[in-house]
Amino acid sequence: MTAEHREAAAVAGAEYRPGPLVDAAWLADRLTTPGAVVLDASVGSHREAGRRIPGARRFDIDGAMSDHAVTLPHTMPQAEEFAAEMRALGVSGTDTVVVYDTAGIYSSARAWWMLRAMGFDRAAVLDGGLPAWEAAGFPVEELAPGGAERAGDFTARPRPGALVGSDAVVEALADPQTAVLDARSRERFAGTAAEPRPGLRCGHMPGAVNLPFGAVQRDGRMLPAEELRPVFDAAAGSRRRLVVSCGSGVTACVLALGAELAGYADVSVYDGSWSEWGLPSDLPVTTGP
Repeated sequence: MTAEHREAAAVAGAEYRPGPLVDAAWLADRLTTPGAVVLDASVGSHREAGRRIPGARRFDIDGAMSDHAVTLPHTMPQAEEFAAEMRALGVSGTDTVVVYDTAGIYSSARAWWMLRAMGFDRAAVLDGGLPAWEAAGFPVEELAPGGAERAGDFTARPRPGALVGSDAVVEALADPQTAVLDARSRERFAGTAAEPRPGLRCGHMPGAVNLPFGAVQRDGRMLPAEELRPVFDAAAGSRRRLVVSCGSGVTACVLALGAELAGYADVSVYDGSWSEWGLPSDLPVTTGP
């Protein structure tokens, strides 16, 4: 990044630092502004849309943006590895990043939370994702490699507690001030539906509360804050600290996004989620509602 680009990005960034959620019109107004970076974080079958927001770069959660040194899916890479990938995507510390996916809001929240976990707060999720962008009549282009013109200067500054392991979850389950929320479907939570990944036990953590990630959305967009607050308050009760979990750490981040919009300031994501907890082990599992 040249000195001129850094200066322009810093000025532009100061003018449009986003909250955690932006709409399609907000992004369209700033799409070509220096320092604006758009990342497509679609996963699995959702990657097959065949089109993207113009200039979007690939944030590959299934690939480079997961730690393949471990057997669990979608776990956070080491900080320096993550930083190197972000620099390769052309992301710098003064940039503003908007992430989206082709499902609405699904894996984009995971990319947003990973950036937050690495100390980068200039990131937002596109509400409604690519479907909302197209519904608003904004242009798309065919998928292309989408590399950055130049490397960025992204620096990772890991934020303690943003991503936690099973030991922290065990402690959270015993803490009367902490609610552990599970974003999986009610059937998977209750143990009446089989887990999609082989070898995992069915059910949930004793003491966890089920809050399916779809319950914080409507038509692929996040519920307004005034509707999110009673949803989270009903799940968490008087507890203001949250640990969120799901199948592999992806849709838990939708709950993390919803919790922030609802005003919760102390949120952790269980990185291994049920892909770790559900493995045969001494970690407790129960079934039923």
